[in-house]
Amino acid sequence: YIMVAMGAMLFLLGFLGCCGAIRENKCLLLFFFMFILLIFLAELSAAILAFIFRENLTREFFTKELKKHYQGYNESDVFSSTWNSVMITFGCCGVNGPEDFEAISLPILLDSYPVVPEACCKRELQSRDGAFINKEECLKGKVVYQNQQGCYTVILNSLETYVYLAGALAIGVLAIELFAMIFA
Repeated sequence: YIMVAMGAMLFLLGFLGCCGAIRENKCLLLFFFMFILLIFLAELSAAILAFIFRENLTREFFTKELKKHYQGYNESDVFSSTWNSVMITFGCCGVNGPEDFEAISLPILLDSYPVVPEACCKRELQSRDGAFINKEECLKGKVVYQNQQGCYTVILNSLETYVYLAGALAIGVLAIELFAMIFA
C-alpha cells in the first residue's frame, strides 16, 4: 500500500509539473518546485545519515543483536522470522557461523542436542520447496548438514557488487531532481 501511495503521489506531482509548465502557472510550478525540493532534501538527509551511521553496521553489532533477540523458528517475532528468511535465502548461518547459536537457548524441540535453528540446515539445491538434505542430523550438530558460512560475510559480498551501481543511480536521481527544480 505504501508503494502504491507513493506511486500515486509521484504521478500527481508529475501531472502538476506538466500542467504548470503547459499553462505557465506560477503557483503550480512553485508547488512542483517545493515538492521536488522536499523530496531532494529527504533523500540527501537519508544519504548523509547512512554515511554517518555506517559504523553501526558492524559484525559485532549484528552478533550482539542476534544473541539478544533471536528466538528460533518463531513466525510471530519479526526479528527472528527476518533472520530465518535471510539465512534460508543466502544459505548462511548466524552472523559469523553456527557458533553464534551456542550461547543462545533456543525454545525448540530437541532434547539436549547442540541446537542450531532449522534455517541453518542445508537444503537441496534442485528442490522447489527447499527440502532439507538431512534436518535431523543438522539439528544434532552434524557440520556436514549445516551452512557454515556466516551471513555477514555472505551479504557483504553480495552487496559489494551493487554498491557502486546504487551510488551512481542515487547521484543520477539527485541530478535529475536538481534539474527539475532549476527548470521549474
